Order: sequence, then C-alpha cells, then structure tokens
Amino acid sequence: MHCNLRAGRPDDMEAGGKICYDAFTAISGQHNFPSDFPSFEVARDLFSSLLSRSDVYSVIAESEGQVVGSNFLWENAVVAGVGPLTISPEVQNSTLGRRLMENVLERARQKRFAGVRLVQAAYHNRSLALYTKLGFDVREPLANLQGPALQLDIPGHAVRPARGGDIDACNHLCHKIHGHDRGQELGHAIEQGTAMLVEHAGRISGYATLIGFMGHAVGESNEDLKALIGAAEVFAGPGFLLPSRNGELFRWCLQHGLRVVQPATLMSLGLYNQPSGAFLPSILF
Repeated sequence: MHCNLRAGRPDDMEAGGKICYDAFTAISGQHNFPSDFPSFEVARDLFSSLLSRSDVYSVIAESEGQVVGSNFLWENAVVAGVGPLTISPEVQNSTLGRRLMENVLERARQKRFAGVRLVQAAYHNRSLALYTKLGFDVREPLANLQGPALQLDIPGHAVRPARGGDIDACNHLCHKIHGHDRGQELGHAIEQGTAMLVEHAGRISGYATLIGFMGHAVGESNEDLKALIGAAEVFAGPGFLLPSRNGELFRWCLQHGLRVVQPATLMSLGLYNQPSGAFLPSILF
C-alpha cells in the first residue's frame, strides 16, 4: 500500500491513540499477554502528551487521508529513545514498520545522538527481527513486574522525595553507572512530584524518576533499588522493568510477592556502556 509520512500534529491524538490501543491489544492478545494499554483513553492521553512535547519527534503514516501508523523519538538525553511504534492491524506486515523506524533513525543521525535505544516485547518475534536488521543489539533481557506496594524499609537506606537541589548529585550518579545522565527526565519527574532518592552513608546512593513503566532508576547497589521499590506507593502503569540477569534483585522481588507480567528486551544502536551499578530501565531504555 502507498503511505505518506509526515510530522505529527495535535489533532492526530484520537486516530493515533486508537491505532496504538488496537495494535497493542491485537499483538498481546495473540500471545496471551495483557496489553500495555488497558484502554483507548490511556493510549489517547499518551499521544496527546507526546504530540504536544517539543522534546519528542513524531512521524505519522497516512494512506488515502487516514492515519495508519506512527512512531516517536524521545530527544531529551544524549541517547534517544524510540516508541511507541504502532501500525494499524489492517496494514501489518506491509514494510510500514520499517519505514517508520528508518524515519526516526535518520532523525537521530541528523541530530547526532550518541545512541538510540528501545524496549521491545520479547514475545514479538517480528519486531525483534526488524530492530536487529536495522542495527540494534540485544543488551538486557527484562522482566516486567507488578504487584501490591511492598511498604518496606531497607535499614541504612532512607528514601525521600527528590528536590531540585539534588539534580547534580543524581546526574553524577547516573553518569557513573551508565556513562551519561538523564537530567531532563529527572527534572520533569521532580516537577511532577514522582522522583524519589535514597541516601546511604551520608550521600545520595540512588534515585528513581518513577517505579513504573515510564520511569527509570539507578543505584550504587541492589540495596538502593530495594529501598526505592519498597517505598513505592504503586508500580505505575503495567509495572516496572527489571534486568532479569540481576538474579539477586529479581529473586528479592519475587520473594516479596511481585509477579512477572511479561518478558521484554532492551536493545541499543550506537553508544552503550555496560552499567557499573544497579538499574531499572524505563519502557524507552
């Protein structure tokens, strides 16, 4: 089919959100997993936010005047994040997904991002193959965890809300672990009141923008992440993502009643440093 690609507009919110909801519901249902988007309204609200942000690039696919797909590039760090990539179920397997991915990767090259990353549903074989063909490498197997709030304290690891004056120390910690910081995300989370940090031995030893799908966390040790997870009032959205190679933290979560919702895969193209501490990625990276 013939499709035109164009920049996203705020009035694409309804059509884009509907396709996003339908696409995620269809593919997850085929594999007997819950959808990342429990309702059309959740998908629509996400699209409304993304299409209004100056730090998120959007591309819309149109056929005969109708929106049939979209993709996004998050441009708020030295590493760009991709997604959600969604295509109407009626036009799946038409190479449109590849065109939408190539579009955002060209944007990333033009903007000279050090790297591009994404998280894909591990049960979605076609997306894994597509991203690999486009140059992405598998970096971490992930487990999406959900469950009731743990309401736990970790001795010697005090958790409190993050404030504006904490950003430099948090950025330094993130840079130490990943080789880059995510300061804009952290600043936004502080403004929204979702960012938390943990202090150990008189210093900031970890922080989280949110313990949930859209949030990331870093810590000097697993004890820091345990403190942040234990203090979370809720695991936002479908839950949070945990690198399943971190067996100690994974077992701790399972032993405290959290359950695996679905497997996922962290992939990268370009700059990637092996993390030198404990971390939880967001649905972007």
